[in-house]
Amino acid sequence: MRVNATAQRASSRLAAASLAQRIGSIALLVAVWQIAAVAVHSRMLPSAAAVFAALVQLCLHGTLFFNLGITLARVAAAFIVAMVIGTAIGIVMGRSRTIDVLFDSWLVLLLNLPALVIIVLAYVWFGLTEAAAIGAVAVNKIPAVAVTLREGARALDRNYAEMAESFHVGRWRTLRHVVMPQLYPYIFAAARSGLALVWKIVLIVELLGLSNGVGFEIQLYFQQFDVTRILAYTIAFVAVVQLIEWVLFQPLERHVGRWRR
Repeated sequence: MRVNATAQRASSRLAAASLAQRIGSIALLVAVWQIAAVAVHSRMLPSAAAVFAALVQLCLHGTLFFNLGITLARVAAAFIVAMVIGTAIGIVMGRSRTIDVLFDSWLVLLLNLPALVIIVLAYVWFGLTEAAAIGAVAVNKIPAVAVTLREGARALDRNYAEMAESFHVGRWRTLRHVVMPQLYPYIFAAARSGLALVWKIVLIVELLGLSNGVGFEIQLYFQQFDVTRILAYTIAFVAVVQLIEWVLFQPLERHVGRWRR
């Protein structure tokens, strides 16, 4: 018990030190930004204080929360679709040599197809609809997820599968307790890179063809050369995505990876 308590205290101190370093790094970035803005003294580079004041104003009197919520809903929908389909494709290709050879060129083609082309074609073929927007974003991300999970499926340790088979473990339990724990690192790698890519593409989708969301608002402020509010919206959205990383991804990754300890 004493050893466990000591380990918990050491872990708490380490977490507190890590948090302090993160906060210090962000504070340093803001300080450099403020100094650079004062030195340049141009409306094209607003100060950190001006941007945060605009952010507060948008929160209290603007439509920031409304547009942020809409964009996050689109990000969530496209992210889930891309992860589910991409994971399934990647695992199948990683486990079947025939399917991998047959569809590898398709995967390479989709990986190198510009996101802008997919978005424009989706709007031309299906109209300026939510389904077209979400589908275009998902199609841009599916190949990257499939490639990552294909490598994970190829790296599965066959000894574990053979042991499960020798003990007559069912397919569902084998998938849950043997296959998935080995794939979790690849799934989280795909999820992290996927979230970073999806929200950027969602902003482009909103900018090109939708009438609400963060991307639409940024387009309006771009037409007005309002850099302050462009940066305010950017900071708000990046802060939410970072919060998702800290609150959702990191604790979940520690939970599913506890078997490795």
